[in-house]
Amino acid sequence: MPIYEYHCETCEKDFEQLVFGKEEPDCCPACNGKNVCRLMSACGFVSKGGGGQTVSSAAGSSCSGCAATSCASCG
Repeated sequence: MPIYEYHCETCEKDFEQLVFGKEEPDCCPACNGKNVCRLMSACGFVSKGGGGQTVSSAAGSSCSGCAATSCASCG
């Protein structure tokens, strides 16, 4: 089951919710507001690079240990 991130337009708080099937949250857990929208989540992965080196990445952020803003330039 995926965990999605949501934003409440009423109280401006972000929250996460485990989603089963196509259900959406009924309300914000902080204020019970009904005006919530799903946010785009940053996905991440970990892979083994050459020589057994572990490389981590997350969308919208740079890898730890490099100054690039995109991992597309990593080699």
